[in-house]
Formats: sequence, C-alpha cells, structure tokens
Amino acid sequence: TFTGLIKALEQYAGDIKEHKIKILIRRAGPNYVEGLRKVKVASDKLGLGIKVYGPETHITAVIPMALGLTPELPEPDLSVACGPPVRQLIPVTGKKAAGGKIPPPPSKHTIVTATPETTSIVYGMQNRAV
Repeated sequence: TFTGLIKALEQYAGDIKEHKIKILIRRAGPNYVEGLRKVKVASDKLGLGIKVYGPETHITAVIPMALGLTPELPEPDLSVACGPPVRQLIPVTGKKAAGGKIPPPPSKHTIVTATPETTSIVYGMQNRAV
C-alpha cells in the first residue's frame, strides 16, 4: 500500500538521498490519484524528488525513463479529476542490431554486491487486483 511505502520512505529518506536513488512510480487502478498525491506530498516534504505517473503513462514507458534512455515525461496534474488516459507513443530513435553479444555459459550462482552504478527495476502486481 502507499501508506506502507510512505512509512518506508520516511524511515530511509537519509539513505535514499545519500545514495542518490532515483524513484519513479507508475500506478493505476482504484484510488490511484489519492495514492499518487500522498506519495508526492511525502516526497516533497522529505526532499526525495520522486516522480509519479498514472494510467496516462504506459507502464513500460517508466522503465526507459528510469534507465535514462528516454527523457522523463512531465508528471500529470494530480490536483484535478482525471478522465480516461490519453497516451502518446514513445519515439524510437534507433533499433538494436541483431546478433549482438553471445551470452556467457551457465555457471554457479554467486552473490553480487550492488555498486553506485547498479540499476534496479522493481515491478510488482497485486494478485488481489487481477
């Protein structure tokens, strides 16, 4: 829930700022406007700079923004009631070449520590909402 997320943000705000963690949230479904408003207020209060997006932004559009591959879209105006989503296509600037690198052979699992260059995408779905 957003309440739990906000509590975690409050608890770890210092670490989030120290490690310059960039957070983008995309949410749709019941009560998404209220939830995004609460997260944005908490983000502004804590100085975290979290970006929030609703159903007007396709869920897969957030990943290239988070990775810095595409410019961040402007956040929606959460102060007004929202109608049905209006989506725009994301322009493709280049295509990936076929072939590329050959994946390494399978090996035993090892523990890898995150570094300042580490990028993580967390994607979740509430099974109850399906």
